[in-house]
Parts: sequence; C-alpha cells; structure tokens
Amino acid sequence: MTGRNSVICGVDEAGRGPLAGPVFAAAVILDPARPIEGLADSKLLSARRRETLAAEIRSRALAWGVASAGVEEIDTLNILQASLLAMRRAVESLAVAPTEVWVDGPHCPRLAQPVRGIVGGDATHAEIAAASILAKVARDAEMCSLHDVHPVYGFDRHKGYPTEAHLAALRTHGVCAAHRRSFAPVRALLGDAHKFRAVL
Repeated sequence: MTGRNSVICGVDEAGRGPLAGPVFAAAVILDPARPIEGLADSKLLSARRRETLAAEIRSRALAWGVASAGVEEIDTLNILQASLLAMRRAVESLAVAPTEVWVDGPHCPRLAQPVRGIVGGDATHAEIAAASILAKVARDAEMCSLHDVHPVYGFDRHKGYPTEAHLAALRTHGVCAAHRRSFAPVRALLGDAHKFRAVL
C-alpha cells in the first residue's frame, strides 16, 4: 500500500533492443502541485512531442535523474543486468530520496527503497511514463552524437536498432566501437574474418 506521505519514483529504460549504443534509464518523482498534461508511453509519442514533454518534466518534476550503462557493460553483464544497473544509477542520482520505486516491467534493480515492477507501467502510471520519455530523449540524443562520430551507420535515423539499413551498413563497413559485440548480428560479423573490418 502507498501511504499519503509516500514519495513515488517512476523508472523506465530505453535501448534494450538496439545493436549499438548505451542503454539509458530515467527516474522521475512528479510534483502533484505541478501536473504535466499528455504523459504517455514514449513509444506512442512523436519525437517532437517527447522533446516538449521532456522539457516540462525537467522543469516541473520534484526530482529527476538520467543514467546509462555503456556498451562494454552491456557486453560484460548482459543487456538485462546493464539495464538494471542504469536504473539503479538513475534512482541514486535523484536529489530527493523516494520512499517507493515503481519500475516498468517485471525486472527490478536492487535498491535501498521498496521497489515494484509493473508490467505496462509506462501506459498506466504517470511517473513511469515520464521516466520513459526522459530515457528515450536522452538516448536518442546520444545516438545522434554517435552518428557524428560514425556517420556511415545512420545512427541518427534508426538509433541503433537492427533495421535493414543498419544491418546493410554493418555488412558493408564492419563493426565500430559503438556496437554491442554480445548481440547476435554483431557477434556473427565478428566471427567472419572476411566481413569484419574494425572501425575505431
């Protein structure tokens, strides 16, 4: 049960499925006195709407934090554990300590506070929806930065997801430092000496 004085933090991640780039997580404590209209699962919003809402969240929330786990951590720990690590970092970065943490999905990070996994939580709880928006906006910005370093892959368009264009670029240009070597399409290329050309 959530008490009247509970401080609820919503948590969500972005970027578990892509072949490249970090996984991001966000933690948000909303201010009941400063409601934000239109919060929803980030996947249902346009990029422009996400950007607008992210700015509102950052200005109106009681506290928010964004964190990530890098490609090396993903390859070392596995993507689930790296996602949970990013979530923990996001919660621990909050300027206000929550009394309870609600996480989108069935898997929860280990935290000092009570934590509850809510499947589909980004569609039903404003705190989690806000976290999904911040995580998605932060990750998209990071992928656009990676595009500036590795423009041949089109990270600014597909954000590292395994689209046909991305897979074709991988076959043509090989694997770069931003790619997750533990993911099957990347691992397969690394195992083929004829197709692999490292791009630093």
